[in-house]
Amino acid sequence: MAPARSLLQHVCSVLLLLVACTEALKFDLEAHPSHKNIRRCIRNFVGRDTLVVVTAIVDGYKGDGMQVNMNIMDAVGNEYGKPKDIAGEQRTVFTSHADAAFDVCFENILTNTKYVDTPFRHVELDIDIGADAKDWSAIQATEKLKPVETDLRRIEEMVAEIVSEMDYLRVREQKLRDTNESTNTRVKWFGFGTTFLLIALWAWQIMYLRAYFRSKHLI
Repeated sequence: MAPARSLLQHVCSVLLLLVACTEALKFDLEAHPSHKNIRRCIRNFVGRDTLVVVTAIVDGYKGDGMQVNMNIMDAVGNEYGKPKDIAGEQRTVFTSHADAAFDVCFENILTNTKYVDTPFRHVELDIDIGADAKDWSAIQATEKLKPVETDLRRIEEMVAEIVSEMDYLRVREQKLRDTNESTNTRVKWFGFGTTFLLIALWAWQIMYLRAYFRSKHLI
């Protein structure tokens, strides 16, 4: 029984690594004067009522001549956090309000050039969504789950999220197909109407010219 449990745990760990393994995004954020309003944004998509954890680790310290600000906002205007003067680790947890893309934007404002030798800050950004955003260690301790059960639970939630996303994409595809068919129908009838109008105009021109030439006794 023990070898079977060990094998199952190994398989679950491998699946979890393949499905959930993510790597933090690292980049250097150059400092600029405040009037330039230069921002660097990272965009991601999230479904409605989904847990999101945004973790940003910024090097440097407050008062070093630079001020790093972060702003999290989705495409429909919902704002989820706007921390100012970040130094060290900054974690923002929120639940999405809509099916929309959200942006995590950074700006590095140069506050004092006198003490700035290297005008940039190094940023390490990690965005966890859905099952990845949950504290599985706390869940395991609270519900007294075994490691294998915790891994299976996490994989189950990830699979459920994938299925939900596929359903969402299917609904979107149906809406786009309906819109495409409606547009094709309208274009078809517009083409028919334009053709009939041109034929009627051509017939009227022929009749008018014949009547004009007859009135002038040319035919």
